[in-house]
Amino acid sequence: MILLSDSPGDLETAARAIRNGLLVAIPTETVYGLGANAWDTRALARVFEAKERPAFDPLIVHVAEPAGASEVADTTVFLARELMERFWPGPLTLVLPKKPEVPDLATSGLDTVAVRCPAHPVARKIISLSGVPVAAPSANPFGRLSPTRASHVADWLGERVDYIVDGGPCSVGVESTVLDLSAEPPLVLRPGGLSLEAIREVAPTVELFDRSTTSPRAPGQLPSHYAPRKPLRLTDSGALPEARPRGRAVAICFGRDSAVAAERSGRFARVVDLSPNGDAVEAAAELFQALHSLDLGDWDELWAERLPELGLGRAVNDRLYKASAK
Repeated sequence: MILLSDSPGDLETAARAIRNGLLVAIPTETVYGLGANAWDTRALARVFEAKERPAFDPLIVHVAEPAGASEVADTTVFLARELMERFWPGPLTLVLPKKPEVPDLATSGLDTVAVRCPAHPVARKIISLSGVPVAAPSANPFGRLSPTRASHVADWLGERVDYIVDGGPCSVGVESTVLDLSAEPPLVLRPGGLSLEAIREVAPTVELFDRSTTSPRAPGQLPSHYAPRKPLRLTDSGALPEARPRGRAVAICFGRDSAVAAERSGRFARVVDLSPNGDAVEAAAELFQALHSLDLGDWDELWAERLPELGLGRAVNDRLYKASAK
C-alpha cells in the first residue's frame, strides 16, 4: 500500500493505477471509496475480495461529470435529469436502468446500476484523469465502520489496497443517499448525505424503502451494517440516563442537554456529544470518526441515542440502527 497526496503528480499516479486495474482508495465528500475501473471485471473482483463483500451487494459507479452517467445508465427516465441538475455533484446516488456494457459484477446481476457524481474535487479529478467510470464502495471491510479519513482506510484494509489518496477528512461523513428511479413511486433505498426533504422538493412522491430488506438493491441496505467491533446499543432520544450498561460504557449523545443528563446519571465512563448545538449535519460529519476512535478504546459497550427523524438525522439513525443490529 502506497500513500499518495492530492498533488497533481500523485493524482495522475492514482488515475493511471485505476485505469490499469489496481485498487485506489479515494476521498469523497461522503466517505472514502475503494476505487476500481468499472469496466474491468478483474478489478471489480478484487474490490469484493478486499472488502470480503458478498457478490449480491451492488457497487456504486462514480463519474467525474453529470453527463458521464449516460455512459453507464439510461438517464432519460422520469426525474433523472432534474435530480442530476439540482443535486450533482453531491451526495445523491441514482439507481437507473443500466447500459448493457456495465459488468454484471458491478450491479450484482441486477438490470439497474447505482451511479453518482461526487462533489469532492480530488475524487472528480482522479475519475476524470482515469478516463473510466470508477466503481467505489466504502473503503472498509464489509459491514464495518465506514472510513472518513485516509488513516481509517489504512487501518481497515492495509495491504489489500494498492494506493490510498489522502484528501483530508470527509465533509459530509455519511454515505450518499440512494434513490431508486426504476421504482414507482421512486424509493429512497438508503438515507444519506442528502435529506429526504430536499429530494421531495424535486420529487414530491418519493417514499422510504423498508429497511428490513435482506435482498439489497443498493449498498448499505442489509439490516446489520456499519458496525464497530464494540457492542453498540441504541436508545430513544433522552433515554440514556435510564440505560443499564454492563461494564465500562460510553454514551454517544446529540445535544448539550442530553450529554449533561448522561453525565449526571453516573452510568457511563465517558460521554461523547456528536453536536453540542444539536446540529444533525455536524453529527453526521462526526459520527464515523467518533465510532472509529471509541472502537480503539478500553470500553465494554457503546450506547447511542437516536436523533430526530429530520434531515440528516434520518441518515445518522440509519447508521446507528444497522451498527446496533445483531
